[in-house]
Amino acid sequence: MLSGKNIYKRYGAVEVLKGVNIDVQKGEVIAIAGPSGSGKSTLLHILGTLDKADMGTITMNGMELNSLEGKKLAAFRNRHIGFVFQFHHLLPEFNALENVCIPGWLAGRKKKEVEVKAEELLEVLGLKERLENKPSQLSGGEQQRVAVARSLINNPDIIFADEPTGNLDSANAKELHQLFFDLRKQYNQTFLIVTHNEELATLSDRVLHMMDGKIG
Repeated sequence: MLSGKNIYKRYGAVEVLKGVNIDVQKGEVIAIAGPSGSGKSTLLHILGTLDKADMGTITMNGMELNSLEGKKLAAFRNRHIGFVFQFHHLLPEFNALENVCIPGWLAGRKKKEVEVKAEELLEVLGLKERLENKPSQLSGGEQQRVAVARSLINNPDIIFADEPTGNLDSANAKELHQLFFDLRKQYNQTFLIVTHNEELATLSDRVLHMMDGKIG
């Protein structure tokens, strides 16, 4: 479903990625592990079209993404890719339901259709009673679950998660781990997760180990 071939990236004199190859199948939960500075997040951002490789090709469902730019790239990303980061990046002035709806509204979908889907997702994620709460009224674990719901609103082909449990205590981290696998079971959702958390990596279908800009 997703393929990255011969991906190189440097920032100034530092070569961060040195010819990375990766293939992801539909419905897989894959963890990328490795020490800080090994290139994990850079790879995730390039695969997720948030950054561009210096060399190499990325294809998703047969479409080569290197050729997309500007509004076409933004529209593709909004429709086909979901993101969950270490910090939830929720908009403080909007409640949980509105935060989840925003990518759907940006995609031009009908307001009510998006709201119904957002309510369904928040209920699945155990937040049925928190729809009207703003981020400041939610716990850290709840905020991150809202962020997960937001990443799912447009039925993306893949969700990229960059240290999604890095800002959570162990109990909330464990809950979020389980949530990824529940979502895979329920929606056949694909996840590519950068993590330092050994438990999450162990639960995954595959663990890709990065070291010095390469997958070992």
